[in-house]
Amino acid sequence: MKKLLLISLLFMMWHTVFAQKDEYITLQNIPYYTDSVGRSKASLSKDCVLDIYYPRNVQNFTTVVWFHGGGLTGGTKEIPEALKKKGLCVVGVSYRLSPQVVCPAYIEDAAAAVAWVFNNIKKYNGDPSRIFVSGHSAGGYLTCMIGLDKKWLNAYRIDANRIAGLIPFSAQTITHFTIRKERGIADTQPVVDAYAPLFHVRNDASPMLLITGDREMEMLGRYEENAYLMRMMKVVGHKETTLYELDGYGHNMTEPAFPLLLKWIAQRTH
Repeated sequence: MKKLLLISLLFMMWHTVFAQKDEYITLQNIPYYTDSVGRSKASLSKDCVLDIYYPRNVQNFTTVVWFHGGGLTGGTKEIPEALKKKGLCVVGVSYRLSPQVVCPAYIEDAAAAVAWVFNNIKKYNGDPSRIFVSGHSAGGYLTCMIGLDKKWLNAYRIDANRIAGLIPFSAQTITHFTIRKERGIADTQPVVDAYAPLFHVRNDASPMLLITGDREMEMLGRYEENAYLMRMMKVVGHKETTLYELDGYGHNMTEPAFPLLLKWIAQRTH
């Protein structure tokens, strides 16, 4: 009888610990502009907020900052279901959109959000050395811009090379078509300038995992843009740029891309 009672108590203790470790907390609509200049720049916009989803009883967890897609003109912040209950913290970022604002407002917002994560993640038991940045489409573009052009995070005295990895999904790597539209340039006219991730290739950047859909099914030339970015990163001597093309999937290729993201992160954090 005592043996059965002991087993029962041990089971209850194990179940309680397991349940606690599997518990996640979500905090919503946290402003990421914390200084008066930033708040003024953002005009106290309701879009300059983030949600944080994190494991309650995990120390030094890994964080994925996630930027939603929508062509820089639409979309809302999200915590992707595929990243939930994976032992990770996920930060879903909202940013200002065109035409209410124009370039570079949304890039500034992306940098401010990532800076917030670097400056605050330890308060939630996260490890600042294990912050990855990712996003789909326009979110992938923002990921590349703040990760490759160091000036955006330098504004917050953060070296972009501190990012543990950049994982853009189907990113525009030439100048984004919405920025071209703001200038009256057609989306079929390629432009590579200071607002193109390709303009900022460098050999000391954070590791990069580029993922796109099938080149015959993707939006415009999205696969080819990423292939060129990969090639130029290798040409300048970057050692950790990888490209996956997901055959049979078009621009909305996030479902098969998330397992690749999780595997890639696990290889770098275990």
